[in-house]
Amino acid sequence: MNQKIERMKELSETLRAASRAYYQEDREIMSNLEYDRLYDELTALEQETGIVLAGSPTVTVGYEAQETLPKERHESPMLSLGKTKEREELASFAGEHEVLVSWKLDGLTVVLTYRDGTLAKAVTRGNGEIGEVITNNARVFRNIPLHIAYQGELILRGEAVITYSEFEKINGEIEDVEARYKNPRNLCSGSVRQLNNEVTANRHVRFYAFALVKAEGVEFGNLRSNQFKWLQGQGFETVEYRRATGATVGETVSYFAEKIRHYDVPSDGLVVTYNDIAYGQSLGRTAKFPRDSIAFKWQDETCETTLREIEWSPSRTGLINPVAIFDPVELEGTTVSRASVHNLSIMKALRLGIGDRITVYKANMIIPQIAENLTGSGRIEIPKVCPACGGGTEIRSVNDAETLYCTNERCSAKKIKSFTLFASRNALNMEGLSEATLEKFIAKGYIHTYADMFHLDRHREEIVQMEGFGEKSYANLIESVETARRTTLPRLIYGLGIPNIGTANARLLSQFCGYDLEKLRASTAEELATVEGLGEVIAASVADYFADPGNREALDALLAEIELEKAPEEGAPQALAGKTFVITGSVEHFANRDELKAFIEARGGKVAGSVSKKTDYLINNDTTSTSSKNKKAAQLGIPVLSEEDFLDMIR
Repeated sequence: MNQKIERMKELSETLRAASRAYYQEDREIMSNLEYDRLYDELTALEQETGIVLAGSPTVTVGYEAQETLPKERHESPMLSLGKTKEREELASFAGEHEVLVSWKLDGLTVVLTYRDGTLAKAVTRGNGEIGEVITNNARVFRNIPLHIAYQGELILRGEAVITYSEFEKINGEIEDVEARYKNPRNLCSGSVRQLNNEVTANRHVRFYAFALVKAEGVEFGNLRSNQFKWLQGQGFETVEYRRATGATVGETVSYFAEKIRHYDVPSDGLVVTYNDIAYGQSLGRTAKFPRDSIAFKWQDETCETTLREIEWSPSRTGLINPVAIFDPVELEGTTVSRASVHNLSIMKALRLGIGDRITVYKANMIIPQIAENLTGSGRIEIPKVCPACGGGTEIRSVNDAETLYCTNERCSAKKIKSFTLFASRNALNMEGLSEATLEKFIAKGYIHTYADMFHLDRHREEIVQMEGFGEKSYANLIESVETARRTTLPRLIYGLGIPNIGTANARLLSQFCGYDLEKLRASTAEELATVEGLGEVIAASVADYFADPGNREALDALLAEIELEKAPEEGAPQALAGKTFVITGSVEHFANRDELKAFIEARGGKVAGSVSKKTDYLINNDTTSTSSKNKKAAQLGIPVLSEEDFLDMIR
C-alpha cells in the first residue's frame, strides 16, 4: 500500500507540473498522450486504494489566474469534463437519449456577458472559479458581435481559437526559429491575455460558442439544440454539432474524425451532451465533472516502424537535441520519418537503440512523437564531440532533465543567428536558407563560414534526400545562392552582423568610404566616429570587428565568392529633405518596410519609429485604421498617407 501511495504522490506532482506549464505558462513539458497515460494510472490507483490525496489532479481544476490582468469570480463554476477514448462508452452514455456531438476546440475558454444588447464583460476560465478579465481584448475578436438584439442579461461560454492557417502565417513571419510558437493554443492563450488589445486584433482570434449559461426570459423548449440555434440568431458562431443517440453516436464520431483531417480550427476531441436540458441537470455533478456531458479524446493513430538513426542537432544555445530518424510511415494523411526526442532523459526512458521497433504518433495530430519502444535495446552512444564543430560535449542537468551541450564557444551552430542574418532579405537575400534550414545544414557540418554558404553544391546528394527538399527545392536554393553572389556593399556590411549596424548605418558606412570596402576595413575608430549619426561607441564596434583576425580571415574567404556592385550614381533628387515619416502596417509597392525606409532616406527624408509633433506624415495603407499610431496622428493633425498617396506626392 505504501508503494502505491508514494506512486500516487509522484504522479500527482508530475501531472500538476505539466498542467501548470500548459495552462499558466503556455508551454508543454510532456505530450497529451503521456499526460493521459499518467492521469489514467493515477485514477486507477485512487479507485484501487480508495484514497484521494489532497491536491490530486483528479479533484482539482486548473490554476490561479496570473496577476497581470484583473480577476473576477464566475457566476457559476466551470468544471472539467470526464473523458473517454472509447466509442462504446459514448454509446453507453447516450443510451436511448438524444445527445449533441460537437467539437472540443483546443484554445482558451472565455465567458461572455451581455447586458442591454452590448458586450459588458469577458473573463477567461482561469481556475474554474476565478478568471482574468479580458473584455477589451474580446472586443477585437474577429467574429464576435459587440451588440445583439437580445436586451436581457446573456451569459455564454465559448472557445477563443487561432486557426492553423493563421498560426502558420504568424509563425512564418518570425525569422527566429526558437521564438516561434509551438502550437495554435499557446499562441491563442498569449494573444487573448495581452495588455494591449491591438496585439490581439492582429492575431485574428476567433470565438466559437459552446454553452449558454443564462438568458433571462427566453424559452428554449428544454433543448440545447434550440439554445445553439438561438445563439446563432444573435450573431454568434457556435461549434459545429450533430444530433445522435447511442445507436448512431459511433457513426457521428466517424463523421468528425474524417473532417478533422482538413479542419482549420484546432480540436483535441469531441463533447457529447444530453440535448434534454432538464434531464442533464437532474443528474447533478461529481466534485470535478458535470454528469450531463462527457469528452471524447481522439485515439492517437499510431504506426510501428524501425528506428534507423539518432541525429544529433546542435542549436545556437549549445544544446544538442537528439532527433529520431525512422522508416517512413503514414500518419494522419502525411508521411513522417523523424521526431524530436527532446533530451537525454526521454531518450534513456524510452531505452532507444538503433534497429529498435518503435511506435510513433502525431500529438494533437500535428507533431510527430515516439509513443513506445517495443524492443528497448538502449544501444545509443552519446556523442563526445559536437557534430557541427568537433568540440567537446558535456551532459548537464536542466530542469531535472539530462541534456547534451557543446562546450566550444566558437561553435558554428552557436552562430546560427549570424548565418540567418547574412542570408536574410536585407542582406545577401538567399531565398530558401531560412533559420530552420540553416540549422539542419550546420548540424550536418555543411556550413562553418559565410563562404561555405556558396558551396552547398558539394552536398547535393545529401540535401536532395533531406525532408522538405527534393530536386526542385535544391535547384531553387542553388539558383538563389548564385544570384546572391552579386550584391552591394551596404547589404554586405549589414549581413556581416557587426554589433549596432543596421541597414541605415550600413549605408552611412558605405557612403563614408566611397563604397571602397578596403578603405573601410583600414579605418580607425577615430575616423569612423566622424561619420554623422554613428558616434564613438558604434565606431569602435566597427573598427574592432575589422581588426579581429578571425573576422578578417572569414571576410577574405567570402570576398573570393562574391562580386560587389559599383557605387551608385550621386545626385539622386532630395525631394524629401527635411521631412520625417513614420511607417506602419503592411506595404504593397515595396518588398518590406525597410525597403520603403531606404527609399525615403535616399531622397533626403528621415524615418522615425513613433508618431510625435516632429512627424510630417504617417504612411499606413489602412488610412481609416483605429490603431494607436493613426489615433495619435489624428490628434496631432498629421496627414495619414497610403502608399499610393505617398508615391503621388513625390512624382
